[in-house]
Amino acid sequence: MKDIKAYSVHMGKAKCAVDLGDGSERGEYVNQDYILHKLGRPHRSISLMYCYYPLDKEFPGRISEVMKDANVSFQWDYPYDDYFTYKGGLGGNTDDEPFTCMRDVRRHGQDVTLTLTIDPNVSDEHLIAIAKDLRPFGRLLLRVNHEATGNWFSFTKRTTYQGVADFYCRFNRILKEYAPNVSTILCIGGIEDLNAKEIIMEKEFAQAVRETDIWSVDKYMALHWGWPFDVALKDSNPKNFSRSKVADTYALTKMSYRRFKEINGGAAKPMVMSEFNADGDVTGPYDQAEMVKGFCELLKADPEEWFSAFTFYQFRDRGRLGLEIEDPNYSDCGIEQPVMKVYKELINEDFFKPAMTRGEELSFPVKLRWGGAEDAEGIEIPLHFEGNPHFCELTFDDDSNLMIELGGKWFYKSPKAKVIDLMSRFFEEPLDGPADLTLRIFAPPASGENDLNEADGLLNAYQTVEKLPKIRIEYEPVEK
Repeated sequence: MKDIKAYSVHMGKAKCAVDLGDGSERGEYVNQDYILHKLGRPHRSISLMYCYYPLDKEFPGRISEVMKDANVSFQWDYPYDDYFTYKGGLGGNTDDEPFTCMRDVRRHGQDVTLTLTIDPNVSDEHLIAIAKDLRPFGRLLLRVNHEATGNWFSFTKRTTYQGVADFYCRFNRILKEYAPNVSTILCIGGIEDLNAKEIIMEKEFAQAVRETDIWSVDKYMALHWGWPFDVALKDSNPKNFSRSKVADTYALTKMSYRRFKEINGGAAKPMVMSEFNADGDVTGPYDQAEMVKGFCELLKADPEEWFSAFTFYQFRDRGRLGLEIEDPNYSDCGIEQPVMKVYKELINEDFFKPAMTRGEELSFPVKLRWGGAEDAEGIEIPLHFEGNPHFCELTFDDDSNLMIELGGKWFYKSPKAKVIDLMSRFFEEPLDGPADLTLRIFAPPASGENDLNEADGLLNAYQTVEKLPKIRIEYEPVEK
């Protein structure tokens, strides 16, 4: 194509960012290529869930596998939490999980939210080692000992609730010294009654509310917490599940934010929901989709800008908390649920998409900066289409690692890929006449890690693009 002009573009924050849980005690990690193909766009962040109990003799084995013959009747009855285990830390290394997954997430243009449950009795040396592990992974979000006002996780059984809160503050201060690229997320119960004035265990967690970077609550509009050891039935006794009104869930989340703000002397911090869904075990597949949509409609209609992001829990689940249910015959396969269609429509609305701001015209080569999913500098190319194409592809002659958007649909180019076929952009939304679409290119780090030798390598990664790819657009078959 001739007369192609390229401009700088900045990718910034959405009005409300969307994050996605990928793997937990309920499901395995799904690679980012598959998720991108299914949903058509990257998320701001991908949430990964791990545990660190290095003082236990069973660690680093996953506890449900180490104790597979134990007489357990509740998901959290093991000595420590049944997540995959964090292989880094003191005496560990970063060659295994979660780092393999973190690299996959970041090379696909997304930030990492690492949920980590930790034995509160570990020494500072353990916490310093974790902080050093996380330094190369850019603007990472770390959720430490989440749902900390509950009583199901092992860390709450190893100290007092004041001890849990003090541990959070201790680790937060260590991170600020050794890994200032990491932002901490405090996830506690918040306000759980519409008539309440204070958050759960406010006295114990007030200092953590003030010291953390981000506030969070986990809110399931419906949840079957007895899974997988019982079935949610109308006449269940005991009743190991619940369902709330969508409007009540929204109100309690907003009330929690306001109380956090009051505890913090009136100063606001980002407010997120780190786990959000309605459990299909309770609602069935159709109400689940409607409840998720209903919450988002309330959020979009609210004139106050108080909420920063939610994390949909999760992509693929062995129960009914996923966009897909894991196929019981073949764990690498997912069975799409009705909530998938609703979710895909929601996240492709402008309200949930990152802001794009065009800058000056570029001349090549250009050095692109990747700060993260809410702060990146890329290339923007206006393209005119005479009609719906039969061929639309990009050809590269380098080993660049890129995220590419065309007209709202995203594609990944790995260093080994040379040709990226963009035609799937038109399969669901074909053009019915001439149209102008925008092509955007961003350059997250190919290794998934930042180069700490760069002066600002803790927060930014750089990649030089020597020239534009060859753009092929054709409007009829090669032969008729």
